[in-house]
Amino acid sequence: MEQIVTFVADTENWPERLRQTGPELDAALDELRSTLVKGLGHMMRGRNSSLQAEDVVQDAIIKILDKFDTFEGRSKFTTWAMTIATRTAISEMRRKHFQNVSLDSMLGDELKFEVAASDSGVSGQESDKETILIKLKELISSKLTGKQRLAVNALLNGMPVEEIAKRTDSNRNAVYKLFHDARANLREGFEQAGFSANDISAIFA
Repeated sequence: MEQIVTFVADTENWPERLRQTGPELDAALDELRSTLVKGLGHMMRGRNSSLQAEDVVQDAIIKILDKFDTFEGRSKFTTWAMTIATRTAISEMRRKHFQNVSLDSMLGDELKFEVAASDSGVSGQESDKETILIKLKELISSKLTGKQRLAVNALLNGMPVEEIAKRTDSNRNAVYKLFHDARANLREGFEQAGFSANDISAIFA
């Protein structure tokens, strides 16, 4: 069956306004900035962060203009722009949170890791989730190299990829490669331990 794609009319005509130059463009950017600051202010209120919405919006607008040609009109432009701004804010809050967190501390026993629900219902019970987490910690210790163990623990504890790359004098692609290889080793370890396909899918969802 052919999929029907609907497009949302944008009464503010943002795409056209942002294609202008001079005072017209400046006015559109000022209005967009005000809209995003207001929206992010609601999202960030109550969070334990020194980050200000105005600071995030500056970076977000650069990303919005850079991705401008990818806007397809499937939602209101401001909704699309707010999604980018929100992702920018979350990424920046995470970065600031981990500024004073050492990589060595990522190698502790505490993992902030959620097991996704599986069709079998196995991972839905706390006892089974605990079993999976115990096995995960065991495999991280026994199946991974030091660099892989560092990358996996840091990522599972929420440290941004950019921050891991910075701390290890590396780059995003190298960190992703470490995590990819580590996940393959962990998957093999879970299979050898007799975990089902549904359990493994829940772990690596």
